[in-house]
Amino acid sequence: MKARTIIKENAASNIDGTIIDLETIGEFAREYDGSRFYSQLRPVFFGYMTKAGLTIICTERESQIERFLSDLPQIISDLPRPFYSFNTGFEMSVLFHNLGEKIFFDRELQKEKPDGKHESKREAVKELKLDNYNDPFYDDGGLFPPNWKNGNMPDCIAHNRADLLKERDILLKRGFRKPEELHFVEL
Repeated sequence: MKARTIIKENAASNIDGTIIDLETIGEFAREYDGSRFYSQLRPVFFGYMTKAGLTIICTERESQIERFLSDLPQIISDLPRPFYSFNTGFEMSVLFHNLGEKIFFDRELQKEKPDGKHESKREAVKELKLDNYNDPFYDDGGLFPPNWKNGNMPDCIAHNRADLLKERDILLKRGFRKPEELHFVEL
């Protein structure tokens, strides 16, 4: 049985490095903070964008997740640095708790607000007047898990694709910042 589906698109991008966007299923571990908050989430999509284009690697059912996870370390090690994401704490924590490896991201696309909170991707898209790129979930990542579980792969793929294109546009319009330090704590 195949462990993943790969979608490639020759999306224009002149960035150095790799933008990474995960889609997950599971629940937040609300009794914890830091990396443990994300410890119960399982990645089922690994989308990335480099100068070569956009790639989405995805599973279609839970029985494929373990094989998908076993492939990710090699896929990640082949990607050019620096690594960007909209929420580096999320991506680094999910990868740590699922792969058992500390994979550091170099650049954060989410801006920190003066009150110490962070913006949502929806806020960034609105502020920067970015295209929605046909995102069926309109930046509501909470719609991904039920759609994935119900087999709605076209909308799930369209959402991850849109996330990557929006993150590219955020990077090109306003740049990045240094991510906060993350303390990796096992359960």
